[in-house]
Amino acid sequence: MVTQRPETQSTQRQPVRRTFKALVRSGMLMGLLCASVSGTALAEDSTVHNWTTSGNVTVADRFPDVQASGIARLPDGRIVLSLPTSAQRHKGPVLATWTQGQLTPFPSKAAQSKMISPLGMTVDANGQLWLLDEGVRAGSKAKAKPALLHIDPKTNRIIRRYAFGAPAVRPDSHVNDVRVDLTHGSAGTAFVSDTSQTTHPALLVVDLASGKVRRILEETVSVSPVPGFVMEADGRLGRYDAEHPTVPQGGVDGVALSADSSRLYWSPLSSRRLYSAPTAVLADPNATEATLEAAVKDEGEVGIMDGMITAPDGSLYVTDIERHAVVRRAPDGSLSLVAQDARLIAPDSMAFDGNTLLLTVGQWARLPDFHNGKDMQERPYILVRITPPALPAQP
Repeated sequence: MVTQRPETQSTQRQPVRRTFKALVRSGMLMGLLCASVSGTALAEDSTVHNWTTSGNVTVADRFPDVQASGIARLPDGRIVLSLPTSAQRHKGPVLATWTQGQLTPFPSKAAQSKMISPLGMTVDANGQLWLLDEGVRAGSKAKAKPALLHIDPKTNRIIRRYAFGAPAVRPDSHVNDVRVDLTHGSAGTAFVSDTSQTTHPALLVVDLASGKVRRILEETVSVSPVPGFVMEADGRLGRYDAEHPTVPQGGVDGVALSADSSRLYWSPLSSRRLYSAPTAVLADPNATEATLEAAVKDEGEVGIMDGMITAPDGSLYVTDIERHAVVRRAPDGSLSLVAQDARLIAPDSMAFDGNTLLLTVGQWARLPDFHNGKDMQERPYILVRITPPALPAQP
């Protein structure tokens, strides 16, 4: 550390003309160089304040054998978790209501056989649950059977299964997340992200009355990985590589509706940008691809996102994989940190529960696919609860 001594009035009037050689002879330069390259940590060294934890994250539960992904809060207060089997199989339910220390099959024990690998889910404005089923189990060579399920929480029954077939889905499709807009279509419209296992991401639009599924914006910029994209996941850097992935990667992932359902928001996993478009255009079966592309708005950077949810105040809460965090995007586009914690290895899906936020946490970057077949996951898996910071008072 270099300190400065107060100068007297006389010395301030004298010009300082120390040459490089003079500094070397005096030893002053060597001292400066040593100070700059010293690896010794000092108490006064500056650090990134509060990076390890924001202090508002607590573990709500631990699961020794299953990794929760999707989460939803039903109108009666029950919390539903999806427990997918596409990456690894497990015993027990694939969809369950959660209370601390217990997972109860939902909507019933018998219904578990009607689901293969539940993933993303949402609760619509009428309190109905909509669930995406990836339709494939780890290690299975059977053809994937992706579908959207309508579940009535009041009767605990599966009301309808919307099977996805060609050309709406492709052999490499990976249905990921869903939101349901009840303002368009006689029975509403579902928007589904197809992240794609290779290079064909798209949005799927489901007319819930007819069951017809349209594939839109396929391989366009707003749904696609950024070429050459580099991300940090669980402390490892990886470049997007469709043939040889080293970190989780893909196209459009998380989706969210604005509070009034007038806009759909989405972001590709291998990207840091958020996009949106009017639901009136996306839901229009007569809209051309040119019209759809022209309606898409680039909303700017948000970070590398998996899950996204709309808050009652109209802001978006998005997960941030690289920061091990949850970020709030205010209606004016400004960003603020909601929570950050080293335990948020791969923050996944969120649900508001009263004044708190429940968040599922994955360990996707530790799967064998990214480590030459070796499983690097550390059990137990966790579900966390976040108390968001108080928002500033409105003027």
